[in-house]
Amino acid sequence: MTTKRKLLVALAVFLVVFGILAAWIWRGTPAEHSLDELSGRDPVISKPKPEEIPSVAIARPIGWAPGEAPKAAQGLEVARYAEGLEHPRVIYVLPNGDVLVAEADAPGGSMGGGLTAKIGETLMKRAGSHGTSPDKLILLRDANGDGKAEVRETLLEGDLLASPSGLAWNDDTLYVANHDAVLAFTYKLGETRLTGEPRKVMDLPGAGNHWMRNIVLSPDGHRLYAAVGSASNIGEKGMELEKGRAAIWEKDLYKDGYPRQYAQGLRNPNGMGW
Repeated sequence: MTTKRKLLVALAVFLVVFGILAAWIWRGTPAEHSLDELSGRDPVISKPKPEEIPSVAIARPIGWAPGEAPKAAQGLEVARYAEGLEHPRVIYVLPNGDVLVAEADAPGGSMGGGLTAKIGETLMKRAGSHGTSPDKLILLRDANGDGKAEVRETLLEGDLLASPSGLAWNDDTLYVANHDAVLAFTYKLGETRLTGEPRKVMDLPGAGNHWMRNIVLSPDGHRLYAAVGSASNIGEKGMELEKGRAAIWEKDLYKDGYPRQYAQGLRNPNGMGW
């Protein structure tokens, strides 16, 4: 057998083995229980199944068909309030009933560099994420009370926004958390545009695997809390990169002091509330 033929045979064997391995990995794990078994007050909780080679099955987003809606519990009904939004990440209801939506995706380079990051980004894109971030704040308003937002305005878009997520309002001030900083805009309820220049409230560690920044104000409106998730899952990128992350930061809005860590050791503390 010539050297060329040997190389072709070796290549063919490699491709076959690689194909089998890829099919095994991407096969997913078939469901073993029905939806009813996994729902209710006493759902079935399966035991962990360790795998030498874990399977991966990425669900592709398909959206809702016309007239389709989630099924609610008996006595409740789900209706479409708004649609056609571009990657809406956070919904915030203002005191006057207007609804703000932060349209955002991950900032560039949020998963780092190298082959592992490239594979991770590819998988995230299959799930509909890690595209170009829209970087918009949308205002929705149901003016006639029919349960649908007939008013839709772009409150803000452009360079001032960088993967925005966290939103909070108090005393004619709208706080917006980009992935790397919290900004404060002058905003009166009912307005449909943010026109003035913002002031920076505090810097935040940017990007990372968990790039969303949840914010909440204290009940008296004097302190702002910002959640920053970890840059990785188990510190696999080194602990130097985790400084200031996996934490909740507190900033006194009535003092000029630096923000302090209110809590730490929290992998991805989104969803704060009083």
